[in-house]
Amino acid sequence: MRIKHFHPVGFVFAIVLLFSSLCVSFAEEKWNESRSEHFIVYFRAIPEDFIDEVKNDAEEYYKSITENLGFARYNFWLWDKRAKFYIYNDSGDYIRQTNQPAWSAGAVHYQEKIIMTYPQMAGFFDSVMPHELGHIIFREFIGGGSKIPLWFEEGVASYQERSKRLGADKIVIQAINDKNFIPLEDLSKMDIRNSFNKAAVELFYAEAISVVSFIISEFGKEHFGWFCRDIRDGKAFEDALWRFNCRDLAALNKRWTEYLKNKPR
Repeated sequence: MRIKHFHPVGFVFAIVLLFSSLCVSFAEEKWNESRSEHFIVYFRAIPEDFIDEVKNDAEEYYKSITENLGFARYNFWLWDKRAKFYIYNDSGDYIRQTNQPAWSAGAVHYQEKIIMTYPQMAGFFDSVMPHELGHIIFREFIGGGSKIPLWFEEGVASYQERSKRLGADKIVIQAINDKNFIPLEDLSKMDIRNSFNKAAVELFYAEAISVVSFIISEFGKEHFGWFCRDIRDGKAFEDALWRFNCRDLAALNKRWTEYLKNKPR
């Protein structure tokens, strides 16, 4: 199954999420290989300095994401468990070799920890890389079978994009003032992955980033890490909210919106 992923906030990038088998046999391709502590980068006719930039940025994001989420003391992704980048020569090469649709600018296989893209993809280092690594690291920690609201996972991934984080609260406060705000209980019922309603998608992501930012800033990275560990160990999402002194989504929604209303402009 392939699902179009609209990169938050706005329809800027087209990433294919691959939940079933990969649509390309990497063994059939002749790849060069470059390794870092947590990543392996496969490439063919790509300059070495670009490959070095991919590795360096990926390692920096790995460090910042694990620290942001309170996962720093869990040092996974070593040796044969490293994540993999496949960097194709250009858009045409990527589309031909992966059999992805023409609109696709990259593909991510979360379970296999694989990201496929090409050098000319706009915003790759500043936006796509931290967002998708956020997804992979988060899922690697809590486990693929854990049931969580879509907004929470997208909020965690989008929180890694500094530019998105800075503007999210403003969008949500405006939605509250305009009576367009979506309470968390309703947000949890939404699946915007195939939506073409730009305003709804932007508000969904803004709220997701804003509430994750609120949780981390108010309760700390360590408590956030414990919350994720509770989910990993089988506790239901709402039951784990006790870490944030909330008994359910309604309580979390109240604390978050009160925080936004009282936040200095």
